[in-house]
Amino acid sequence: MLIGGVVGGVVMLKDSGGDKGAEQAAPSASAPRTPGDKPSGTPGDPSQGPEDAPKTSGAVVDALDRISLPILPGWQGKTGASGAGLTIGGYPCVADPTQNCVRGGVFSVPAAAAKLKGTTPEAAAKEDIATNAEQSYAGGLTSHKELLSQPVTVAGQQGYLVRWQVVTKVGDDGYVQSLVFPSPSDPKQLVLVRYGFDINAQAPGLADMDRITQGIKAASGSGGTGGTGV
Repeated sequence: MLIGGVVGGVVMLKDSGGDKGAEQAAPSASAPRTPGDKPSGTPGDPSQGPEDAPKTSGAVVDALDRISLPILPGWQGKTGASGAGLTIGGYPCVADPTQNCVRGGVFSVPAAAAKLKGTTPEAAAKEDIATNAEQSYAGGLTSHKELLSQPVTVAGQQGYLVRWQVVTKVGDDGYVQSLVFPSPSDPKQLVLVRYGFDINAQAPGLADMDRITQGIKAASGSGGTGGTGV
């Protein structure tokens, strides 16, 4: 899964590894903005200052949505101008070794950033899942299977998640999940959390997806990678 730069943030795209060829799509300019302006670790990248350094334990805060995402062992977290994100399993992309890829990623943004029309968590999650899959695996999909579509309590709020298993045209297949719930600080504001995990021996499993969901908490303070949940 390629971490590609878009205006103001990062989206996760499909790497070309595996047995399905070596094609790779470009990031969508309409993707929700999420942390980091460039692939992480780019030499000379001015965004990689002390305040922007990835965090490897505790939690990372999405100041706009007033939530924190738990950093599981092996994961890294970072806060950006429009949300927060977690990644794991960085490696040089097969199609373009100058780009950085990850085996899994989780990104939170205000649902309004994704221009979702749904006004309830269920409607918004069901609306977003196809876009999530297409943008997470931009090399193209051949099919998908719905694994979950159910209510869930997140950070004390009643939310909704939809999870797909996707078959891709190139590289590893994957799991994608769209989770939507009201912001703990403003019930009128919906939070969107997008997940994308490769199906690969080196990728995180669905247990990590569940643990991250269960570990999302309401946050206090001004945000940043040093924030904590409450």
